[in-house]
Amino acid sequence: MIDITLLGTAALVPLPDRALTAVTLTCAGHTVLFDCGEGTQSAARKAGVSLMKADLIALTHYHGDHIFGLPGLLQTMCCLGRTDPLYITGPAGLKEELAPILKLAGWTSYELKLITLPDEGLRLAELVNGWPWEAKLTPFSTEHRVPSQGYCFTLGRAGKFMPQKAKDLGVPMNQWGLLQKGQSVHLDGAVILPEQVLGEPRKGLKFVFSGDTTACPALTKAAEGADLLISEATYGENEQAGTAVDHGHMNFAQAALTASQARAKLLWLAHYSQMIEDPQEYLPNAAQIFENTVCGQDGMSVTLSFEKD
Repeated sequence: MIDITLLGTAALVPLPDRALTAVTLTCAGHTVLFDCGEGTQSAARKAGVSLMKADLIALTHYHGDHIFGLPGLLQTMCCLGRTDPLYITGPAGLKEELAPILKLAGWTSYELKLITLPDEGLRLAELVNGWPWEAKLTPFSTEHRVPSQGYCFTLGRAGKFMPQKAKDLGVPMNQWGLLQKGQSVHLDGAVILPEQVLGEPRKGLKFVFSGDTTACPALTKAAEGADLLISEATYGENEQAGTAVDHGHMNFAQAALTASQARAKLLWLAHYSQMIEDPQEYLPNAAQIFENTVCGQDGMSVTLSFEKD
């Protein structure tokens, strides 16, 4: 299972009850932080989320409302004695764009590693031990005013383990766990593959974070069948559709249409303009297109679990 917490829902300007953009995903005791706007640390504390568990910070783009929380967070991690490496990824220009941010953060007690995720995605266990092998993070290009990308996190689920098949193949019981984790077992010169003792793969979990973007085919494709899509929804009024596109954003209805076309299960709206005092006022504009739409609030969280067999 995975835990998702929406830390900040404001766009451009932080408000008393809205920090700027940030979302955490926690799985098996490890965390990815998506964006790090101003107020991320205090929002995490209010929500009961430990950012010290973050292995990776995944930035969608380099506008200030998505990255200005980084210097303080990096300093806090140092002050609290972090020693584990911290990875940061983002779209094109990562090293150059973050240079002034990292200079502000100063010396750290841990290694900062700037990485580019491959187009096909990366198994997080390849970065940090402890992540399930099936956990994978994949970037996808989005359409904003600057280079930008969203992220798709998937947690695959292997088929049911069939003990009798393992016994028939002569696999010792103490090696069954390797096969259940998707690893091969060498036995008397032969290689026993996981698929020889596992049933058909079962449905996993999928989470998608849009970042700032207009409605675009890449987002719809990435969100296909997602258990949860957190989408930007900067503007509330239907009449603001053109303005949203001009500024590289979406309104409530455009975000809902994306979720509907992607056949997502649940949509959380976020990244509200400061002009929106009460997002609930505009919820009908989205709900009439995609029923399972929720207006995100700072501190909102959900646990996504595998379907029961």
